[in-house]
Amino acid sequence: MAITKDTALRLIIVTDLVNEAEAMVSRLRNSGIAVRPTRPESLDELAQALAQQQPVDMVLGDYGSTQMPFEQVAKMVMGCGKDVPLLAVLDGVTDDILEDVQALGAQAVALRERPQQFLKNILTEWNDLDARRSQRRLEAQMRETQRRCDMLIDSSREPIAYIHEGMHIRANQAYLEMFGFESFEDIEGMSLLDLVAPGDVGNFRTLLKDLARGEAPPPRYELTAVDSEGGEFPAVMEFSAAEYQGEACQQIIFRHQAIEADPELERELAQLRERDQATGLLNRQTFLKHLEDAVIDAGKNQAQYGFLLFEPDSWQRTLQGVGLDSVDELLAAIAEFLRTTLGNPDEASGIRLGRFSDHGFAVLAPGDHAQNKALAERILAAFPTRVFAVGDGSSTFSVSIGGVQISEKTANVNQVLSRASHGMQSSASTGGNRIEVFDPGAIDRAEAERIQAWVNRLRDALENDHFLFHYQPVIPLLGAPGGIYETSLRLEGDNGESVTDMSFLQIAEEHGLLGDIDRWAIENAIEVVASRNSGPKPVRLIVRITQASLTDEGLPGFVGGLLAQHGVTGSSLLLQIPESTVFTNLADTQTLTSAIGKHGCQIVLERFGAGLDSFQLLSHFTPGFIKLDPSFMEDLAKNATNQQKVQEITHKARDLGIMSIADGVQDASSMTALFSSGVDYVQGEFLAQSGPDMNYDFES
Repeated sequence: MAITKDTALRLIIVTDLVNEAEAMVSRLRNSGIAVRPTRPESLDELAQALAQQQPVDMVLGDYGSTQMPFEQVAKMVMGCGKDVPLLAVLDGVTDDILEDVQALGAQAVALRERPQQFLKNILTEWNDLDARRSQRRLEAQMRETQRRCDMLIDSSREPIAYIHEGMHIRANQAYLEMFGFESFEDIEGMSLLDLVAPGDVGNFRTLLKDLARGEAPPPRYELTAVDSEGGEFPAVMEFSAAEYQGEACQQIIFRHQAIEADPELERELAQLRERDQATGLLNRQTFLKHLEDAVIDAGKNQAQYGFLLFEPDSWQRTLQGVGLDSVDELLAAIAEFLRTTLGNPDEASGIRLGRFSDHGFAVLAPGDHAQNKALAERILAAFPTRVFAVGDGSSTFSVSIGGVQISEKTANVNQVLSRASHGMQSSASTGGNRIEVFDPGAIDRAEAERIQAWVNRLRDALENDHFLFHYQPVIPLLGAPGGIYETSLRLEGDNGESVTDMSFLQIAEEHGLLGDIDRWAIENAIEVVASRNSGPKPVRLIVRITQASLTDEGLPGFVGGLLAQHGVTGSSLLLQIPESTVFTNLADTQTLTSAIGKHGCQIVLERFGAGLDSFQLLSHFTPGFIKLDPSFMEDLAKNATNQQKVQEITHKARDLGIMSIADGVQDASSMTALFSSGVDYVQGEFLAQSGPDMNYDFES
């Protein structure tokens, strides 16, 4: 799993002073890294932390520690049998110290007084660890894939063999039966030439030499084959590059070729194998083969190609208009329209057109970035002008296009697909009817344009109320009266689908819009509460706010004015803040808690318990609720350590008069543990999904 801004760094900090550990954690959190720290106070506790089932990402060991000497810490980390990077935390470094820590097995050093170096080395080692873990997962997947491929090959009725330097290194049962062999031992190491009739040996030897030089094989090769008894029969071979046990080789499929075979029928069968049945376009498998050829051509010969992915906007709305029974007819109409728009692409033009997904299409065309962009613009402009009359309805729509220029710099199929897919999704999420074509020569300009489009959209949403809420119920375990919902912010999309706040919060922060967005959320939450509380089922709403609101001196007055204007009691509004944000903005949090408390509002402390000493915060201010870090819910029913931690947190919170919420509940078996732990409320997609309506029955 790739590291994202929401991925928590599971960190063990070995240092004599708690304040030193807190300072390291704060430095990481202030740089945007989510941290799940542990500070063992003895070597036994360190051993227990390293032995936990949940993997540890890194150990920061104070080189000057007297309670747990670095040498002993290093031996324990190196001997735990796990891939855990060890970094030595130093005040300064000399050649002797560097040589010593490296000899003990430390991967790097982190200097306390050099914040940039400290953060850079931690991020480098974390990313390297993630890469190693990813490689191990991929290797395991590859082994499993190889095993399944072997099973498929063995069970296939197609005669298949693998050839390396002209010799058989693998063959399935169908291949052995075709040539009259009983087992692979009879053919292992045999030259493929031995299965070719004497009259064809010369030409076939030339073909094998061409393949050995790396030349592309013909799509189809006809010859006369010879079986184990010396009998000859007409055959056709198909080649494809492959790898077997780490060696590059050729996979061949050998088929009987009847003398009376109908060439026209063979061509029709080939067409059926390559075409999508609903649209007549190239199917995904065939299109990917052409894409792989283009990527190879770009890498070897510096050729240039443009690759475009696109989908109709508002697809679900379109389906409602034409009916599900007319989907294939609509897709066929779109395919015909694309053929016309692209000038009936064929082999001569070099343009490939395919159906790439359920309602997605792809185009591959030779040319530079300007030609690729022009092709995308032609497609984009064409769609709104066409009315598709299908079944009993008709529809017109725009498309969202993502593309990438395939060149020597981007000669990788996965990279090409990823960038094109990202561009298409980004086009759709910023309103649709847009193009994002990745240009290796203009990355900065493209990124600036994308960000500016988001900024313009966010400002428009603030001015014209294009934000909306989704609601997730927070369910009482002990039958408390009234209902609580947590709000999550969404941005309306022109395609009828909303965009989550994870898509735009970082851009909003960089452009100073978080405070305005927080105020929009608070104002609209109070309006929702006012309208809802006039009925029989009043609610309380949790609204997440950001650091921008903690430093907003006018926010308490803003909240108080809105509550008075709408006749709403402050107890209906709960403002939620992450623990990590509070820790680095404690004074501002104290001020805000006191100020909004005068209006009856309370604070919800989110992701509680992930810090080294989370309860230290509660000696400085008292929230109304704490929400446990979701990581405590991971396999809770079987994780005794997490159960003990949850029980400890909830009991301490109850002693302080603070309500507790278990967030991210994953399964029914966890509920028993939560009941016994004393948690007041539970929340999670397993229990009730987030949605645009507040319709949960809290009384059932």
